Amino acid sequence: MNVVFVNPDHPEQPLTLTEQPDPRPGPTQIVVDVKAAGVNRADLLQRRGLYPPPPDESDILGLEIAGDVLAVGEKVHDFRIGERVFGLVAGGGYAEQCLLDHRLAHRIPDDRSYVWAAALCEIGYTANENLFHHGRLQTGESVLIHAGASGVGSAAVRMAALRDCRVLTTTSTETKQAFCRTLGAETVIPYKTRSFVEVVRAAGGVDVILDFVGAAYLSDNLKSLKQGGRLVVVGLLGGRKGELDLSLVLRKNLSITGSVLRARTLAEKIAVKGRFCAGWQEAIDNDDFRPHVFQTFPLSQAEAAHACMRDNQHHGKIVLTRDESPPSPQAPDRN
Repeated sequence: MNVVFVNPDHPEQPLTLTEQPDPRPGPTQIVVDVKAAGVNRADLLQRRGLYPPPPDESDILGLEIAGDVLAVGEKVHDFRIGERVFGLVAGGGYAEQCLLDHRLAHRIPDDRSYVWAAALCEIGYTANENLFHHGRLQTGESVLIHAGASGVGSAAVRMAALRDCRVLTTTSTETKQAFCRTLGAETVIPYKTRSFVEVVRAAGGVDVILDFVGAAYLSDNLKSLKQGGRLVVVGLLGGRKGELDLSLVLRKNLSITGSVLRARTLAEKIAVKGRFCAGWQEAIDNDDFRPHVFQTFPLSQAEAAHACMRDNQHHGKIVLTRDESPPSPQAPDRN
């Protein structure tokens, strides 16, 4: 099978396709003929050696896939060969075939595409888990979501709005600001020209902050929280080490937590899937919650997809497909 190859000695070299043996399923796994795979910032980090796969997992890039079942393990009885499925994987998505544990697999609805399915899991799981499980966000509370036009950020903005929360978000361009408003954001802060902490404090603070930046935002995040506020860190784009004013944490009774999805055990991921489905299946079925797909690229042009994400040219999701036609223009939401 063809897979996207990263030269570990020269990660700056363009991504290329190479051949590897077809995977064989373990007892609880299915082999998926991959039709589409989501692109995530974690893929860019892994490429640079900063986000290695867990032990015994594939070192091929790609954390979410959609496609057709090619083969099933001996303990798999709930999926049949030929069924359309999608799901979260710990690696291996940038390939023509990929292993997926059947307990993490979803069936693709008849009226939805492979691209739609490949874009859903990582953003949906991450946003739900961190906003509502770790962040304990409740209906009627306020939330600041950084990078609101990103894949996870856009999902979080939409989810919080659907739960009747007051949503503030940070983003850059006017296009991305307008996009966040369509998702339900009440206040959109252009972080390049305005201080988000000044805007948030003027609005009375927020109950929860979902942060992808890390150290560079730590101090201002804490200042932006209300009494009893919760900061949830899910990314370190602005650094991993920052100064922490513990007196502020004590005086305001603040909570700071963080999580990553990839390194969790299979049992934990199954629980994450369960919480997501319990909370959002109806909204997904009704099309109230869906991934916004900005652009698709053929698998052979994974390098161009990474450049698009690295340069922050997108809002919403970028998806790789097995279709070798040229990259799509900005795609409609239902792709």
